[in-house]
Amino acid sequence: MIKTLLSHYDNLTNKLHDWLSPIALFAVRLIAAEAFFSAGQVKIASWGSTLYLFEHEYKVPFIPFEIAAYLGTAVELCLPPLLALGLFCRPTALALFGFNIMAVISYPLLWEQGFLDHQLWGLMLLMTLIWGPGQLSIDHWLRQYCEGQKIS
Repeated sequence: MIKTLLSHYDNLTNKLHDWLSPIALFAVRLIAAEAFFSAGQVKIASWGSTLYLFEHEYKVPFIPFEIAAYLGTAVELCLPPLLALGLFCRPTALALFGFNIMAVISYPLLWEQGFLDHQLWGLMLLMTLIWGPGQLSIDHWLRQYCEGQKIS
C-alpha cells in the first residue's frame, strides 16, 4: 500500500517537474535579462550621467572610467538578449554573474540599497549556470538539431 502510494507520488512529482522546470528556467532567464537590460537602457539614455557615475561613484579597478562605462553598458545591452533567448546561455550567464559581482564590489552604495537585488540576480544566473537554459531555449533546439533529433 505505501509502496504504491509512494510510486504514484513519485510519478506525479516527476510529471510536474518535467512540465514546470522548463517554464521556471525560462522565467529565471527573463527576469535576470530584464534587470540587466533595463540598467543598460538607463545608462545609454543619460550618457553624461553614466560617465559622471563611472568617474566619481563607481570604483572599477584596473581600467579607466570611460572604458568601464562603455564596457559596462555594452555588457548590459548585448548579453541580456542572449540570456533571454537561451543562446550561448551558460557562457552568457557566467559573464553576467561576474559582471554582477563587479557591480557590487565597484559601487559601495549597493550594500545599503540594492544588495538584495544583486543577490537575487546572482542566484538566478547561478541557476542558469548549473541547470542550463532548459528546453525553452535556442541552445536546446540547436543541440537537438545538431544531434539529428526532432525538435520538441
